Amino acid sequence: MSASVWIVNLVVLASVLGTDLGRREVNKGRLLRPAIVAAVIVPMYLKHPATSGSGLVLEMALAAVGLLLGLAAAGLLPTRREPGTGKVFTQGGAGYAALWTTVVGARLAFSYGAQHWFADSLGRWMYQHSVTADALTDALVLMAIAMLLGRTGTLALRKANTVTAPKPALAR
Repeated sequence: MSASVWIVNLVVLASVLGTDLGRREVNKGRLLRPAIVAAVIVPMYLKHPATSGSGLVLEMALAAVGLLLGLAAAGLLPTRREPGTGKVFTQGGAGYAALWTTVVGARLAFSYGAQHWFADSLGRWMYQHSVTADALTDALVLMAIAMLLGRTGTLALRKANTVTAPKPALAR
């Protein structure tokens, strides 16, 4: 398994768990960090994205799966506004960490298995469907980035909706 697979997955996992576990404020830095991670990872690791055929379909499908997983992760990250200051906070717990760790672990296990456990059958499938190794690698990277950005986009929307929600009127 190439170092790039480990790097992408562990950087995404560390970035997410480091910024989301426990009670954390949703601020500009927290929302920009994942975009910066994506901006660094995408040009470094997406060398030959598929532009047609089954490779493109695979890349789009895994990006969509990543986005759905990001939305599921955001669902495990409750958002609250602090009454006194109006600051928005999330509370990431064990379920949130378990989802991210399971997804990253599954991607790493697949990458390892592709070389050691089921290389022949995967190679036949890729040949039959005209999917290159680059397209498969790119699809896994896109899945990781889409999950990260799906979670971050949801947080940004929640912050905007939570902050702009009208404050309750004081009782007279």
